[in-house]
Amino acid sequence: MEYNIVTLPGYRGVGLKWEGAYAEVSTLKETIYHMKDRAKELEEAVDRNLQLGLSYHLRPDGFTHYSVYEVNKSQQIPKGMIEIIIPELTYLHVYHERGRDIGETYTQIYRWFKEISYIPYKDERKYYDELPVKHERYPADRDLSDPHFDILIPVVKR
Repeated sequence: MEYNIVTLPGYRGVGLKWEGAYAEVSTLKETIYHMKDRAKELEEAVDRNLQLGLSYHLRPDGFTHYSVYEVNKSQQIPKGMIEIIIPELTYLHVYHERGRDIGETYTQIYRWFKEISYIPYKDERKYYDELPVKHERYPADRDLSDPHFDILIPVVKR
């Protein structure tokens, strides 16, 4: 697995928000599928072939997830959707390949942090996970039972 440090510009995302316990995570897939179906409502989407999953571990029993698409500033927020503004951040970038176990990919990321001069980024909120913020970029052609996608973990120098 290859690890890269990249700085990406900030952007505006519009889509659906899910919040729940780990025990309810099966309902998250419904939100992701629903957002993929509603992408056509985003006339100012930067790339409808790239769905974003932004997870924030702000509760001890689960997390908050935003299933969004990057949009231009002129995009209106469709009914039932939300807006999230992501600032410019530096990330650890890892590509999760089709055929690999997602849990193992994240286990390797946890190990990587123990060996390098970066730590996961945290803002002023209280987080409940060693990787408090996880951004994932899913291509439209992914196989939902065996996905491939980019993992972006915001980082700062130790």
